[in-house]
Amino acid sequence: MIPIFLDPSASRIALIGNGALALRRLAWLRGGGCDPDVWSEAPEAELEAAAGATLTRRLPSRGDLACYHAVWIADLAPAEAKLLADTARRARVLVNVEDAPALCAFHTPAVVRRGRLTLAAGTGGASPAVARVAGERLSEAFPEHWGRALDEIAEARASLRKEGASFDALVSDARLRLAAHGLG
Repeated sequence: MIPIFLDPSASRIALIGNGALALRRLAWLRGGGCDPDVWSEAPEAELEAAAGATLTRRLPSRGDLACYHAVWIADLAPAEAKLLADTARRARVLVNVEDAPALCAFHTPAVVRRGRLTLAAGTGGASPAVARVAGERLSEAFPEHWGRALDEIAEARASLRKEGASFDALVSDARLRLAAHGLG
C-alpha cells in the first residue's frame, strides 16, 4: 500500500450509492474538506437530504466517471458495484468499493483529525475493524491540542523559511514547540 493524502481542492471526487454506508462515506469525505458529487438512482431520504444540490438521481456513465480522480461506491448490489468499478478503472479513475477489497484501487483508512493534522490507519482492506481500533488508539495518543500546536508551528515555519532557515533548523524548532505544548 502507498498512503497518500488527496487534496479535495485539486481533485474531483464522486460518491455513488444509495443508503447508510453512502451517507457515512459522505460525512467522512466532508470531514476531509470534500464536497463530492453524489450519484444515486435510489437514494434513501437521509442521503438525499445530506447530498442536497450535489445529488444526481442516476448512476454515472463512463463519460461521467472519466471526469473524476477518485470514486467511492457504497450500498449498491455487488454486480452493479463491480460494473461501475470496472468502468471507472477503464477510465483510469481510482475507485473504492465499500466492503469489496478485490474491486478497490485504494482503501479508505480510519482517520483522526486534529486541526490540519491528519492521522490515518489502514490495513489494505484486510480488516476495517483493525484499522478502526488503530484509529481509536491514535485518537487517544494525539489529543485535540495537537491541532493548535501545529498551527503555531506552521506560522513559525513560514517565518523561519523567509529568514532562510535550514530543514534541520525547522525540525528543531518544531520539536521545541511541541515540547513546550507538552507533546514532545
